[in-house]
Amino acid sequence: MSSDQQTPLDRLWKTYAEVFRDFDDLTLARWMSQTLSQLRGRGWRLSHPLVGAYRLAAEIGFERGVWLKRLAAIPSGYTEAACCRSPLLPLFTRDVFESGLVCEHCGGTAVEFADIDASLREDIRVWAEDYAPVHQVAHWDDAKRKRTADYEAALDDAARRAEHLLADAAVRLVPRFLEFHPVIVWEDHDECLEVRPEDIEF
Repeated sequence: MSSDQQTPLDRLWKTYAEVFRDFDDLTLARWMSQTLSQLRGRGWRLSHPLVGAYRLAAEIGFERGVWLKRLAAIPSGYTEAACCRSPLLPLFTRDVFESGLVCEHCGGTAVEFADIDASLREDIRVWAEDYAPVHQVAHWDDAKRKRTADYEAALDDAARRAEHLLADAAVRLVPRFLEFHPVIVWEDHDECLEVRPEDIEF
């Protein structure tokens, strides 16, 4: 992404990442390994500062192939992600039905939806099918917006419903992934509906 396409927030996060760019590969690998050990055993909000810091380090680590160099041991309990051979750190998003669990290291699909444990798949599918039309309100075309008596009210209602659905996922679905993965990160916002992390309470 060129600098003129970046938002002010993108540029801010880029400055935050500089500390990890200054790490040599060994220091970066050790920092990531130790941080993964601290993350283990919980479901984490994507917006959590520790997760944010790890994501910045992981992006640089992926660029440099740090995990492929085996400079630090993968922490106990973690498996190797098939997509990039980094420790598997999955992200649950609203697109889970289409995209599966996303890899926090390379951004690819870490776990295909079909490979999620059968005990979880049906509940996730139902949740995703409930969420999809709510999110879609933000992407209605002009014709559909004009047919709606009060589009702004429909958008506000969709945002409230998204908040409830994301909170529901955090309480009812995310913890169940810990039976199969040492950690799970979940998307706690919907930028299209202007739902922010602080809007999601449970």
